[in-house]
Amino acid sequence: MSFRQRTSRTRNRRLSNVRQRRQQHLLDVKIRSRRATQHRIRSAMGVMWKLAVFVILCAAGYAGAREAVRRLFFENPDYHVQTIELQTDGTLQREQVLKAADLHEGANIFSVNLASVRDRIQQLPQADEVEIVRKLPSEIDIRIVERKPVAWITSEKEINDPFASDGAFLVGSRGVLMKQKKLLPEYLGLPLIVGCSSQSLEPGKVVESPEAKTALELLHLTESSFLQTRFQIREIDISKNYCLLVTDKNRSRVMFGLNDLEEQLRRLQVFLDYCDNTKQELETLNLVAQRNIPVTFTRPAAAVINDTIEPAMEPRIMKAIPVHAPEARVHQDSGAQQAGPSAPKAHAGSTPPKAIPNQQKKKRSNNGEQ
Repeated sequence: MSFRQRTSRTRNRRLSNVRQRRQQHLLDVKIRSRRATQHRIRSAMGVMWKLAVFVILCAAGYAGAREAVRRLFFENPDYHVQTIELQTDGTLQREQVLKAADLHEGANIFSVNLASVRDRIQQLPQADEVEIVRKLPSEIDIRIVERKPVAWITSEKEINDPFASDGAFLVGSRGVLMKQKKLLPEYLGLPLIVGCSSQSLEPGKVVESPEAKTALELLHLTESSFLQTRFQIREIDISKNYCLLVTDKNRSRVMFGLNDLEEQLRRLQVFLDYCDNTKQELETLNLVAQRNIPVTFTRPAAAVINDTIEPAMEPRIMKAIPVHAPEARVHQDSGAQQAGPSAPKAHAGSTPPKAIPNQQKKKRSNNGEQ
């Protein structure tokens, strides 16, 4: 073997055995894992420090911004409410609205929760639509559209003056009950719904009675159609619980069923047209019946006046009958022979005759003169 071959083998020979190499490998792995752990710890600490700094900066910025807003807006006297403008189309009073809204001058305009104020005002029975606008720097505008009452409603069967009655309430088209502090003259001409005894009536509540709801629907249908000028409702009696007894301005009484009001109004139109063509006035009408509808008409005013002014030409005369008829006749015959044509005298034993009309008296006096 040559020298060159020996030298190459010496260079390629490993300096350690298998056991030494395995131990050296384990040491290298431990060193690498320690370094990796230390690297991860340093990275996590860096992230945590950055996050903590970010949170501190955010908290400081929020606190600073809040303090700036408090000083510039909430504690700035320029933003105190100085004017509350109220616009309403009904009878609500300013003090009543502000008390319900819990709103007053001097409060900070930014501290006023407009949604809460709107909800509190809408709890008033008269308020239908509410709009609130904040006008900087110191004004709040409130606009209210009030519910329009369409009728009076009461649990009583008869009522003369709704204004003076504590049991009468105004009711809107949606069935909300109202008790107005200021009554307008036009409220006196509203229709009256009587006999609503199926529930207790209180301001702010909604009418739940089916009969009352049907009555409100009937008022809406008559007002929105041409029947408003020909059939103006003055009173609706719902006490029967199975029908509506309606009285109009001409004292006509019409009975409606609780179902299919439009069809009943169509039939009512037919009868009103017939009254116009025949120049008659409707007195009673029962629209609950589907066929052979009962109807009556009022007598003409001229006929009623003539019956009062011009009585019968020869009214029936009831003669007086004496108590003792035979004796009275004998006395009358003897008295007539003695007295001749003079008028008969009353006897003590007979009852006085009834009043005799003037025409009969005149005839008797003429006969006596003859």
